[in-house]
Amino acid sequence: MSQKKIWNDAADPFVKSVTYDWLGPYEPTLERQELDGRLTHVTLSFSLEEQVPQDDWQLQIMPAFAPKFHWAPHLTPTDNHIIDQHCFRSPALIVHDERQWLAVIPDLDLLAAGTPVRWYMDMDAGRNMLTLGMSNYKVTEHVLFEKAEGAVYPPGEVRIGFYIMKCDLDSIANPWRPVLAFLWDRWGGKLFRQGAPKVAPLERYVEHTYRWAFENWADSVWQEFELDGVKVGAPAFIVDVSQSPNYPGIPSEREARSIWNQAWFNSLRSAQGLYRYGTSKGNEELVRRALMTKELALAAPLSNGVFPAVIGTEMETLQIDGQTVNRSKGWGTSFWGNSNRNPIHPWGSLRDAPYHVLDMSWTALLMLRWYEELERDERLLAYAEAYAERLLALQDEKGYFPAWLNKSTLEPYEILKDSPETSLSVTFLLKLYEMKKDGKYLTAALKAMDIVMAEVVPDGRWEDFETYWSCCPYGNGRVGSKVPRNNMYKQCNFSIYWTAEALLQCYLATGRQRYVSVGERCMDELLMTQASWQPPYIYVEALGGFGVMNCDGEWNDSRQSLFAELIVRYGIELDRTEYIERGIAALRASFVMMYCPENEKTKIQWEKAHPFFTERDYGFMMENYGHEGATNPEGRGMGRFTIYDWGNGAAAEAYLRMRERYGDVLRERYGQSLSRGEERR
Repeated sequence: MSQKKIWNDAADPFVKSVTYDWLGPYEPTLERQELDGRLTHVTLSFSLEEQVPQDDWQLQIMPAFAPKFHWAPHLTPTDNHIIDQHCFRSPALIVHDERQWLAVIPDLDLLAAGTPVRWYMDMDAGRNMLTLGMSNYKVTEHVLFEKAEGAVYPPGEVRIGFYIMKCDLDSIANPWRPVLAFLWDRWGGKLFRQGAPKVAPLERYVEHTYRWAFENWADSVWQEFELDGVKVGAPAFIVDVSQSPNYPGIPSEREARSIWNQAWFNSLRSAQGLYRYGTSKGNEELVRRALMTKELALAAPLSNGVFPAVIGTEMETLQIDGQTVNRSKGWGTSFWGNSNRNPIHPWGSLRDAPYHVLDMSWTALLMLRWYEELERDERLLAYAEAYAERLLALQDEKGYFPAWLNKSTLEPYEILKDSPETSLSVTFLLKLYEMKKDGKYLTAALKAMDIVMAEVVPDGRWEDFETYWSCCPYGNGRVGSKVPRNNMYKQCNFSIYWTAEALLQCYLATGRQRYVSVGERCMDELLMTQASWQPPYIYVEALGGFGVMNCDGEWNDSRQSLFAELIVRYGIELDRTEYIERGIAALRASFVMMYCPENEKTKIQWEKAHPFFTERDYGFMMENYGHEGATNPEGRGMGRFTIYDWGNGAAAEAYLRMRERYGDVLRERYGQSLSRGEERR
């Protein structure tokens, strides 16, 4: 395979060389355009006279300096791993040392025009090499991508291109801002202002959600029972397509029937949306159900300042017509427990799972929000204060809050004892300080924030429960260590979000500029996981949707409904239109995966994946798209389940909360509507 250099300027302090392969016997024609002092565009065009089989084609860029910092959208732990175009949400490779900053950005116009072979990127920190390539791929583990054999280029023109961006480090505030601004200016912002992601007025999706949960699918979704003489209720944690009223087979429950008040799936969060909606519509039944969910949260036994996050039922396995199915034994068998997404009993029993400080801090924060924004139920404030006293006692000398507590002894476990999960507890304590004006909460919160700023943020150590103990176990034997080939930690954007939120709250509480400056850096790192364009190989609306981590495959993940408000808040605080647009795009993307007639592209994909769906399923919404690293026009990537509290119910809450809190200022100051068309109030 022939190679040639197209960049060999010894005087260039940023790029030492750019070397490319030929395609078979064909050498490309090159076009290099200097767009401004810091941006160069390069295109390579091959004119093939016959079919060319070639497993791998590469273009390699070697920086002229030795970077200390490396960032890529996905991990490539070996030479055979690649960052397939499936992960090109806001695609870039970024490196810098103390003086120079360099980024490589694929030309998304060329990629959007269609390519005979998939594109990829790679970053080898040890060899100081940044790669743009073309190859087939395969998914290994969950989710890493590797090169695969069999790529074939048909006769005709093959084009691939990229941008090189470079500047002195002291001219930028953080390593992601120039890339994000470029991506939004060239692609995302234009699409947003043209109407992407394409959705209907958002209240229609709220109506679909509540009709689905409390009418059409109510037999499977809504759970109502009595605890110690008090009527409680909430939507089930998860329901499967086999529980559809239209399913032609035998229904089976995917996981234990349960209700969660955890960092992802939190019924108390969704209930706040239901309360707002029911109150605004004069719908007493919806308000009643929201209040029952509040009662369930308050029923969680508070002991020594800690409380469980999950209530579940005993399950049984049955044989029905030769099929093995899972069924609940009913709420008469209920028990309290915690999330089984943990390192102590991974995916084990809910009953035996350890207490998770993160889950408790989030639920307690939601109690304070309910008290402040919806109704002054003094029990909520008292419950949160009791937990706060225990939380303060758990803070270590450096300022961190631990992740997990032994269920029997309540002693902290060592694992993730110094993680950015701490940041959510900061936000909780600052809210309590705002309400009670007790300085001990502020002191503890700032001490925690300062250590996260010092030890987590600069190195990108975004390790939390989801990073290792959700669906992607890669790397859980090396917590606290970087992937050497990439000089990066395995990272989850959940903890970036908590930290960005906590930093904004620290700034608002103290007025200290350094908090919002570091918060902006975290916000931009978070936004590198947001889709800044619409790929042709993603068969639903994608602009504004989020991925999850640098070792997974999701598009349009439900966390975007949680992130949207914070992005808009930063936009208002910093008066940045890009953030406003990105936040609104994230909110609208939160409804893209819903099965309903308003989502034309998504509806087609759902019916290809599950042909039995009818109007009785309108409102069903998978939590993400393309989770396993692959999509196609025939419905691959659509999934099989809905988590109300991490999907349609959460999205409805986000819209209703943001409309109430920010709708007027966005219209009056920025001329923006959270929704589409006229909203019915």
